[in-house]
Amino acid sequence: MTVAFKAALFDMDGTLADSEPRSRWAWRTLFRTYGLALDDAELKTFSGRRGQDVLAERMHLFPSDSTVDGLFDEAMGYWAVADVPKAVAVAGAPELVRAVHAAGIPAAIVSSGRRADVRGLLAELGLSELFSVVVAAEDVTEGKPHPEGFLTACAQLGVAPEDVVVFEDAPAGVAAAKAAGAVCVAVTTTRPEEQLADADLVVADFVGLAWPPVPR
Repeated sequence: MTVAFKAALFDMDGTLADSEPRSRWAWRTLFRTYGLALDDAELKTFSGRRGQDVLAERMHLFPSDSTVDGLFDEAMGYWAVADVPKAVAVAGAPELVRAVHAAGIPAAIVSSGRRADVRGLLAELGLSELFSVVVAAEDVTEGKPHPEGFLTACAQLGVAPEDVVVFEDAPAGVAAAKAAGAVCVAVTTTRPEEQLADADLVVADFVGLAWPPVPR
């Protein structure tokens, strides 16, 4: 069976770019700077969500004169440090994006990251010219698992959510995609398969994944 998708929506961190080591490093550095503990289990819950939302839930841990935006800018500022972990493409991701483009299908990024960071990662991966729309953290009021980001991308592309496929790596992203009414392909780069069970198709990476993907 061939599925006639009209657009492809991609998450950025953990889906196209293996940038999770960089993100984890930045968050650990921020918490350590303020003398706060941050274990692996809690850190994993940050995946796929806007940094501002993560911080808003934990403002009581930081000094009283701190602000969400100030702390987020501080955390993201660590990305510019020389020894920050480098981001690399998820296996097969560039080839999949190019296959989508070659098929004449419009593609969008829907990320919980900042626009500047998303653009930087796309440039690192050599994929900047292949995305007609970028929806970033500052473009939405509600972050994932709310579907606003995916619905915004669909509106900008002029397609119905039920006619698109979303590529995600985190439970929050999968939940947002399904809440929007889209088909979702999840990749197990940051979470085990059982945590992504609500997706229509779960893959280890994108190597050999044909376009269009056939959901279960």
